[in-house]
Amino acid sequence: MTSKATSPDQYLAELPDEQRPAVAALRNTILKNLPKGYQEVMQYGMLSYVVPHSLYPAGYHCDAKQPLPFMALAGQKNSVNFYHMGLYAEPALLQWFENEYPQHSSGRLDMGKSCVRFKKPEHIPHQLVGQLVKKMPVKDWIALYESKLKK
Repeated sequence: MTSKATSPDQYLAELPDEQRPAVAALRNTILKNLPKGYQEVMQYGMLSYVVPHSLYPAGYHCDAKQPLPFMALAGQKNSVNFYHMGLYAEPALLQWFENEYPQHSSGRLDMGKSCVRFKKPEHIPHQLVGQLVKKMPVKDWIALYESKLKK
């Protein structure tokens, strides 16, 4: 489900009643642990956490008008989806997350390349997500992103 909301608050307000609490709680976890420099915006119809042009003027290589994406959060039809580009770009970070996940959630890890899907709100490992969010300061994400562009 792609939203046409123009603000995070509007996005939350438009979510179905059964999803809103889970998305809002995960959003709060992200905001509480978000390293300085990232900015919460609406991007690609989702709550997104980006490196603003003021810190990275080049923007996203696919569309330089867009700020550099890092994480996103979306309520989908059957799940709450959390996207973290560092999991896709940094194998060591992915390995850490996969190893830690069973210690933080009774649910099975359901994951794509950068997307973690939570089908039951009670399986969202807020503490682990908070740790993951803290692990990559803006300068580290920019360096990793640029290193991948050169390959």
